[in-house]
Amino acid sequence: MAQGFEFKPGDFQVPNLPIKRIITLVAVILVIVVLTSSFYTVNANENGVVLRFGKYLTTTEPGLHFKMPYGIDRVYPVEVAYQFKEEFGFRTASAGVRTRYSSNNFEEVSWMLTGDLNIAEVKWIVQYKIVDPVAYLFNVRNPLETIRDVSEATTRLIVGDRSFHEALQSERRSIADKVRIHMQLILDRYKSGISVQLVQLQDVHPPTPVADSFNEVNRAKQDQETAVNEAHQAYNKEIYRVQGDAQRMLNEAQGYAIERVNNAKGDVALFDAVLKEYSKAPQITRDRMYLETMNKVLSKIENKVVVDAKLENILPLLNLDGKGGK
Repeated sequence: MAQGFEFKPGDFQVPNLPIKRIITLVAVILVIVVLTSSFYTVNANENGVVLRFGKYLTTTEPGLHFKMPYGIDRVYPVEVAYQFKEEFGFRTASAGVRTRYSSNNFEEVSWMLTGDLNIAEVKWIVQYKIVDPVAYLFNVRNPLETIRDVSEATTRLIVGDRSFHEALQSERRSIADKVRIHMQLILDRYKSGISVQLVQLQDVHPPTPVADSFNEVNRAKQDQETAVNEAHQAYNKEIYRVQGDAQRMLNEAQGYAIERVNNAKGDVALFDAVLKEYSKAPQITRDRMYLETMNKVLSKIENKVVVDAKLENILPLLNLDGKGGK
């Protein structure tokens, strides 16, 4: 059977606490709470957006600041001096000397349709800064998702206006610049307070399932271009040789024609000069021409005898066969 306990009036005594000490302790606690909730610090790369009763009040710079306690003022720090980066089509697992990338597939983001109805796998990065912290906090519900959606939609739009080979090689820089400009226009229209600093295409290549076929096609095209270039080289070499020979023959013919014309002109000038002198003294000129002509003719004969037509009995003097004496 359980035994009962009986308490007598003198068994317990309540200590008498000093009221002033309790009040002082409560006041100190309240002061500490008020002080700790009335000051806040904004870091060097941040701005503090202050709301009072949920309404925007002011934006504070880095440093120690005072605010109303008990949740009257609320402070939202925003990193305005930091450059954020978003990756599309890939993920960096760990950065360092040897950067490791995530092995997950991101085809839903990176696969895009080009203007010539081919599929390209595009990987790119977007770097941006927050230039208006108030607009960044209150004008867009989810800034990060907004940036990713705007970047993906814009990149698909710009890549869709280019052929596969343009996106792969010649137009990569132009595509990145146009994506940055178009993204900034959309974000400014949203009044997002975001400034797009850089858009860079990291890699553009055919999707993995068709990469081997694409490489085979490229090798065939390279072989074709090599054969065409060699044929053009042989063609040009032969054409230039034939053209050179033809030009040489033309130059020789023109030189020969000029020489014959000049010789003919010289002969005409000589004949005109002789004719002019002949006209002045026909007999003297005739005799001189006769003598000059005979001089040329007779100078070519080794053994010659000049006989006067009026001379008689000269034959015994001639050694006609070269055997007899004179």
